[in-house]
Amino acid sequence: MASAELLCTDYEHGCALPSNPGSIEYPPADGYLASRLPTAGLALGSVGALASAVNRLLTTRGRDPHWWTLDSERVAASFAGDRMMRIDGDPVSGFAPMSGFFAASDGWVRTHANYPHHRVRLLRALDLSEDSDAGVLSSRIGEFPAQEVEDRAAEAGAVAVRVRTEPEWADHPQGIASGAGPIVRMDVSAGATFAGASPIGADQLRPLAGLRVLDLTRVLAGPVAGRALALLGAQVLRIDPPQLHEIDWQHRDTGQGKRSALLDLATTEAAATMHDLLDTADILLTGYRPGALDRFGLGDDRPGLIRGSVSAWGTEGPWAHRRGFDSIVQAASGISLIEGGEHPGALPAQALDHASGYLLAAGVVDAVALRGTDGRGRSVSVSLARTARWLLDAPGRVHDPSPPRQPSPGVAVTHGAVTAARPPLPGYGQYPFPAHDWGTDAPHWS
Repeated sequence: MASAELLCTDYEHGCALPSNPGSIEYPPADGYLASRLPTAGLALGSVGALASAVNRLLTTRGRDPHWWTLDSERVAASFAGDRMMRIDGDPVSGFAPMSGFFAASDGWVRTHANYPHHRVRLLRALDLSEDSDAGVLSSRIGEFPAQEVEDRAAEAGAVAVRVRTEPEWADHPQGIASGAGPIVRMDVSAGATFAGASPIGADQLRPLAGLRVLDLTRVLAGPVAGRALALLGAQVLRIDPPQLHEIDWQHRDTGQGKRSALLDLATTEAAATMHDLLDTADILLTGYRPGALDRFGLGDDRPGLIRGSVSAWGTEGPWAHRRGFDSIVQAASGISLIEGGEHPGALPAQALDHASGYLLAAGVVDAVALRGTDGRGRSVSVSLARTARWLLDAPGRVHDPSPPRQPSPGVAVTHGAVTAARPPLPGYGQYPFPAHDWGTDAPHWS
């Protein structure tokens, strides 16, 4: 995963780009992100994949590639953004009380209820009142087999899975479907080619300057991809529905370098505004379940549009349209039981989210480079479950790892009341600007 060639040749339609321009030096993990599975290798490899894609873009435009030396502490700090984040000097809480592991009558389940609507659905799925607390939820889950909790949650649109072993996931229809194919998939779009220029910024560190990105993603993986594109100079406008407020600390972390606006696409006026934005966008990022935004026809006829998408489970298999998050994929795929003991455990960071985000950004950068050669739009996609499959298959497991080494405050930066991790790529001291307050920007390009 640490080689540029893997990302490039994984594209199903081949790679017409230089395979390994420039140089990327991968440091030892130095104890950061230590775990039984090679989490540090996944983190360094995904950031290295982005660096490789930037070099390929520079090379296709006749520019000199970078010589990158990754820093394991900075990469770890970025992946552990929730632990690095401080607001008014106080740490943030990564999970709500009803998000976590709960003992069922025959095993364990993992729930995700950080968002109020997911909390309400979970309680309804288990026939509990909306004023129930985590203790009541725990007792109720203990009355059911883990599989029944999972089935009830899926039917109600809630988020909970049975904690599975690695072999169970390998034999599960969704485990089989999610593990197939490339870790980053790219498909060439049909239809008209892009008639405009594909500019590359004069600043070597901002090669995407002049490109416009519409970011319709939430939580971590998709927003991480959009933040990475902003770091590289793109103008990124995040659009959210006004009725689904983002969790504040997540927005403060992954919203850096972006503007943030609200549009209710169910209204005629907002839909028209969105289509006007798409008419002049270069890249559209989406992070909702596959098919969730199809009814809006976003950019269907936009020549040369590059589409980047991230999902929990991928586009194939019986769970393709289910909701999911990093912690949920860890639990379903066997990672939680590998990292735990008597009680299920977790990776030392939301590594599936962050790695998938950087892999998606890398694929998008490669799509930009390819569009400059043939004018074609492309669809680039990743899934948390496919990233998990890579991690499970990778060599380098450790039976008894030491506790993960924690990054120092020196790899964080403070703006006003907010302290956040610095970017993982060397050469960038911080993101272009701190996150704007959620939803406070006008829905137009600056």
